[in-house]
Amino acid sequence: MRTVPGLLVVASVASAQSGSAVARTLFGELGPAGTLAWRMGFAALVLAVAVRPRVWRWTGAAWRAAVLLGVFAAGLTLLSYLALRTAPQGIVVTASFAGPLILALAQTRRVADLVCALTAGAGVALLGLRAGAEVPMAGLALALAAGACGAGYIVFSARLGAAVPGVGGLAVSFAVAALLVLPFGFTGAVRAFAQPRLLGGAVIVALLAGVIPYALELIALRDLPTRVFGVLMSLQPAAAALAGRLILGQRLGPVPILALVLVSVAGAALVRSSHEARPTEPSPQTPP
Repeated sequence: MRTVPGLLVVASVASAQSGSAVARTLFGELGPAGTLAWRMGFAALVLAVAVRPRVWRWTGAAWRAAVLLGVFAAGLTLLSYLALRTAPQGIVVTASFAGPLILALAQTRRVADLVCALTAGAGVALLGLRAGAEVPMAGLALALAAGACGAGYIVFSARLGAAVPGVGGLAVSFAVAALLVLPFGFTGAVRAFAQPRLLGGAVIVALLAGVIPYALELIALRDLPTRVFGVLMSLQPAAAALAGRLILGQRLGPVPILALVLVSVAGAALVRSSHEARPTEPSPQTPP
């Protein structure tokens, strides 16, 4: 029965986007990088303790893939948090989907995939047309840069999965990402110790945006086809908009909502099309 694993993925999406919205409430005191340092450091610590990777058995190729995955994970999350500082969450997540969708297009030669990519591109173009009005230009640019890092995250996640069985490689990648973010966020992260409210918020962000989604995805993928998993992950933009509205009070106009729908539908269709052509086994899509 696939209903329960599917619900776990939906819960993962809701948790991740709720965590990002809660993180936004801490930016004024911890800063985007400080908040992210807590999220990534906590996730790296939990995963390292749970997995205990046997790194002494790794090849050079495995180390390169792990380090590069950490680099792209750090870029993806840091740029996304910087974008969240100025742009609504739904817009940031929608724009950041552009990178993975372009990567999927580059890896296929099917007409259906081209239609999906053009549909997603139309959604991102709509956001560009509203830049300076409903969509802050700086936030949109940062979100698109995060999407480029997201494409790299997917590429090296696949390479790491081929070089290191299980999730041991991800524990090292998460640690690399946390170390890369720490210099930018150390000062802000330390401020969390000044008040119990800030410390509690930082821990909640680490759990909601990192540890819980990743655990739910791992459990779901034991029984859920990756095609269905990918389609459900296309709910991220809608979940981001909903979390932004409920937690942050952010309202999206009709044009950004249309862009969100186009990108989400294109993402779901592209996942279905690509898996019909060539089934694959992706790793969980929630970065550390």
